[in-house]
Amino acid sequence: MHPISIERVEAHIVELPTLRPHRLAMHTIETQTTVILRIRCSDGIDGLGEAATIGGLSYAGESPESIKTNIDCYFAPLLIGQNPYNLNALMQRLDSLIKGNTFARSAVESALLDAQGKRLGLSVAEVLGGPVQSCLEVAWVLASGDTGRDIQEAEQMLEARRHRQFKVKLGAREPTLDIQHAVAIKQALGSRASVRVDINQSWSEAVCIRACTQLADAGVELIEQPLPRHLHQALARLNRRSPIPLMADEAIESVADSFMLASEAAAPVFSLKIAKTGGPCAVLRAAAIARAAGIDLYGGTMLESSIGTLASAHAFTTLPELKWGTELFGPLLLVEDVVLQRPEYRDFKLWLPSGPGLGVEIDEHQLTRLRRH
Repeated sequence: MHPISIERVEAHIVELPTLRPHRLAMHTIETQTTVILRIRCSDGIDGLGEAATIGGLSYAGESPESIKTNIDCYFAPLLIGQNPYNLNALMQRLDSLIKGNTFARSAVESALLDAQGKRLGLSVAEVLGGPVQSCLEVAWVLASGDTGRDIQEAEQMLEARRHRQFKVKLGAREPTLDIQHAVAIKQALGSRASVRVDINQSWSEAVCIRACTQLADAGVELIEQPLPRHLHQALARLNRRSPIPLMADEAIESVADSFMLASEAAAPVFSLKIAKTGGPCAVLRAAAIARAAGIDLYGGTMLESSIGTLASAHAFTTLPELKWGTELFGPLLLVEDVVLQRPEYRDFKLWLPSGPGLGVEIDEHQLTRLRRH
């Protein structure tokens, strides 16, 4: 056994209420359920990670319950007693014996990076090679489902200088109503803000052919994952016809998916999510594939709390460009969190904390109070 070793792996399911109902095509979130991971090492260093999903199994093949169970039963035995210094060896050990489970894997990789940063006195971004930017533009998602309320919400964000990029969630209603909803929001905000839409896989190719033109004519700048994730060829066909860019999101469930979509020219923009690719290091491999293919990048979210949000942010700040910004607004949507101090948002951006590791500390009282017992 190495002189310094991993002693304990603790996964907690936590329930975090949202400021308002967050309506997506597949689910409406009123309480975000997430898994908070803590890896304790023999030198007294704790590493924090997080894995969040949406609506149980409605978004992906992992749920909070399966994430916790698989960490407890499969990941933990492979980690305990191992040397926490060698992240590459640890992750290869997991990859050789555990297939899939990228959400759980992401939490583990994030926690190991956090512990390594604390141990070395470096931020996670520095452990990953160093940040090339200290802050990230953050979009706000308009997902109340009510046009007037969404416009009012966007106006408030602009007035407070918190967000000037907005993503409108569509797909839960008949396409004509959805298009009218997005067009009305763009008309109200005009040139003061960027407006994008996210369909969450809910439209057909035939619907999209008409919708892309209507949304483009209204000034909408980007359409995210309009088709079911497995319809790669249909997405590529639509990409060739659409007057505005398409962004792949749910279609990317691994680093290998990034390569496949890039080779098929399926979309000119990729949404990066550490949960989908398996962690901060893994998401940077997906980013490298996209950059080599000339594909623009966007920093996505699974509506994580501060821990998972900062794990993403540290990775994203090491990239030379995120042309479409990020969506790391999770802590702002949550009424409560499990850290002592949340990240700083100002001037339309998220600013990285200055401390080692992720730059946050767990709030023991909040973790105890909010976790599922």
